[in-house]
Amino acid sequence: MAAARIERLVTSGTFSLDGGTWEVDNNVWIVGDDREAVVVDAAHDADAIVRALGGRVLRAIVCTHAHNDHIDAAPDLAARTGAPILLHPDDLPLWKQTHPDRMPDGELADGQTLTVAGARLTVLHTPGHAPGAVCLYAPDLTALFSGDTLFAGGPGATGRSYSHFPTIIDSIREKLLTLPDDTVVHTGHGEATVVGAEAPHLQTWIDRGF
Repeated sequence: MAAARIERLVTSGTFSLDGGTWEVDNNVWIVGDDREAVVVDAAHDADAIVRALGGRVLRAIVCTHAHNDHIDAAPDLAARTGAPILLHPDDLPLWKQTHPDRMPDGELADGQTLTVAGARLTVLHTPGHAPGAVCLYAPDLTALFSGDTLFAGGPGATGRSYSHFPTIIDSIREKLLTLPDDTVVHTGHGEATVVGAEAPHLQTWIDRGF
């Protein structure tokens, strides 16, 4: 049994793309135990994330995608902790819009496994919201960290650059809705849901072009 636990930190800032800027609240997920952790999406506030870590060794900063609101604090957090920043390479064009002079330290790939505090986190490449969007599936914790791919009530937005609605639907159908129904979906914004609550609505999303 994994000793890891899941902690949620909400940070606030802005999301900017295609010439627009919006105020947003982001979920920062910390997965680990009393000694070590990984951070999923270093959003907005490196100070708050460091405080939440409380001196634990940070093993990795995992980026579910490279929209600025999910990565803006990543370089600062990396500099302060020594942890590597990991991103799927298909999102490098987006990454460079925010951090043109600081590349990620490593790549994420579909099927890759990260381990922290005895818990396995499997990378699922789920393009659509962004080309390099990933989710992290932690079966030991009955958890999915979905970034902006899946929310309570529907898929992530696909109305801006680098996004594609049919692709996100395929990603959700093939990679996420096949997980056990009781898998808790820890989202990039807002409240959690479970896979079983979202699966029955797939056709509705398609019909509506959600």
